[in-house]
Amino acid sequence: MTAELVGVQTPAPPAPSLLEKAARVLAAFEGPEPRLSLTEVIRRSGIPRSSAHRILDQLVQLRWLDREGRDYRMGMRMLELGALAAHHNRLRRAALPRLHALHESTGHLVHLYVLDGTEVVCLERIGGSEDSTVPSRTGGRMPAHSTAAGKALLAFGDPAALTALLAHRLRPLTPRTLVNPVALRSELAAARERGVAFDREETYRGVSCVAAPLRGAGRAIAAVSVSGHGIHRDLDRLAPAVLACTRGVWGDLFGPGRAAAAPQPAPPAPKSRVSEGEMDAMMGWLRFSEWM
Repeated sequence: MTAELVGVQTPAPPAPSLLEKAARVLAAFEGPEPRLSLTEVIRRSGIPRSSAHRILDQLVQLRWLDREGRDYRMGMRMLELGALAAHHNRLRRAALPRLHALHESTGHLVHLYVLDGTEVVCLERIGGSEDSTVPSRTGGRMPAHSTAAGKALLAFGDPAALTALLAHRLRPLTPRTLVNPVALRSELAAARERGVAFDREETYRGVSCVAAPLRGAGRAIAAVSVSGHGIHRDLDRLAPAVLACTRGVWGDLFGPGRAAAAPQPAPPAPKSRVSEGEMDAMMGWLRFSEWM
């Protein structure tokens, strides 16, 4: 017996969120036509005209789309993100076999990180169920100043990144977090001398970590770390294995001899011209409930 016969109405499906609507608008540009009119975007996305027009205007302001007369096309921000994703995917694919080998040889949790502003972003996490107590995940973010990977990237990265980080008040995550700029600079200088950086329960209580930068003779493009509970006494012992992993990954990416070349910056990931304020505006726009 159907719901109509017994007088029970089937609940209507929930209305799409603003984020889903924006995703539909962007997906409309997946076809071969480089430019779409408002009418074509509405037809392809199924979004009502008023909502589609507002979303398109916001995406243009944030450079995700460009407007030419009455038509819209993908903007530079979309191209930059696509290039950055390709760069990160190539890095992850090259590193994955050696990350697994590092996990097998150490028995501890292994991460691959890149620096994004004042945070590190996890591109890969290798570990078993015994590592579930370390609250990290692929795609997750953590403060650069408290993590071993963040320190490795800051120590061997663009000095402007450290200047930008120290322009903000450093937030303590545990009683051991270095929040004094002078102390942090000293820690980074020590990391440059050692070739590795440490996190001694500075991000999570009981969790320690050692990380090495992925680099040749120039600036670091990523960092590999080994972390776990109660390994603070083993950090120096684990450091050579982490260094060997990063050197192997670099060789796989760029071939032998790159590290001995004349000092020069590693090829940087495509740099976005979108400010943190613009990205905050984007996320704030996505939270506007009146557009749902």
